[in-house]
Amino acid sequence: MAARALVFDIWQDIVRYSVTYILLVFVVMSAFSVIYYSHINRQTTSELEILFSKKDELNIEWRNLLLEQSSLAEHSAIESKAKRLLGMKRPDRDSEVIVSLK
Repeated sequence: MAARALVFDIWQDIVRYSVTYILLVFVVMSAFSVIYYSHINRQTTSELEILFSKKDELNIEWRNLLLEQSSLAEHSAIESKAKRLLGMKRPDRDSEVIVSLK
C-alpha cells in the first residue's frame, strides 16, 4: 500500500511540474545544439582558411604560367628554337614561291 502511495505521489509531482521538466529538456537540447553548431562553425572556418590558401597558391602558379607563356610566345624565342633545334632558316628571295588563288 505504501509503494502504491509513493508511486501516486511521484506521478502527481511529475504532472504538477511537467512544464518545468519540458523546459528543462528544451534547455538541455538547446545547449547541445549550441555546442554542435559551434563545432561545425569552427570546422567550416578552418576549411575556408585552407581553401583561401590554396586559392592564393593557384593564383601565384597562374601568374607564373602567364609569364612563361608570354616569354615562350615571343617571336625571337620561337625563331631561335627553330634555328637551334630544327635547323630551320629564313628563306631567301630566290627560294620563295608565291601562289595566287584565282
